[in-house]
Amino acid sequence: MPLPSARALPAFAEGVHNGPGAAHLPPRITMPFAKAARLAYLHGMTATSSRPASAPYIAGLPDDAAPARRYPVEQWHPPHCGHSGMRIDAEGRWFHEGQPIARPALVSLFARLLRREADGRYVLVTPVESLDIDVADAPLIADAMTSESNGPARTLHFRIGATEAWFDADAAHPIVVESGPHGPRPYLGLDAGLRARIARPVYYTLADLALEEGNDPPGLWSGGAFHSLAEPEAHP
Repeated sequence: MPLPSARALPAFAEGVHNGPGAAHLPPRITMPFAKAARLAYLHGMTATSSRPASAPYIAGLPDDAAPARRYPVEQWHPPHCGHSGMRIDAEGRWFHEGQPIARPALVSLFARLLRREADGRYVLVTPVESLDIDVADAPLIADAMTSESNGPARTLHFRIGATEAWFDADAAHPIVVESGPHGPRPYLGLDAGLRARIARPVYYTLADLALEEGNDPPGLWSGGAFHSLAEPEAHP
């Protein structure tokens, strides 16, 4: 079912594969499509056969014709309008009012509206409103990786599961490893203040590549930058 909308918003694809490129925002932003139509659509996207879920409501939802494109959320500065009623757990699963959001297409749309504010809050942002969202850890998961070349010429490409967009690890998108209660927790820096947790199978692949290269400290080059994979030492 196509997402109804009053117009298609432009999108930027800097640092993201499969994007349509940059576009300029039009001088006017039309009103979002009718609330009743959007609620009916979102209700169908969040409902399950066993228990219908109440629909999340965000004004000014962008057109969803290109699922992998990135929206220019850094350029949108709408008023803050409260809490979305949504949260993302430590495994990257999305919930609205306690119920899982069942449709991947809706998760993909919301994931592309994410931004982290300077005070550390996560928000879902459109041109007309900003809503808080609770995030337990990283809001996104890097669930696949490919590698090109080796040594300082290597480029590591990571897929973000919720959006299926690809990011290259480089100085602007670094790999960072933190200590967690169950071992190292690796992350990939993204745009808009976000980061993605690197899934454990992907991290193991990175570790194997690093062992083959024998760097000290262990790590890999990508995008002209060296990314250490060493877990930080615990301090007493």
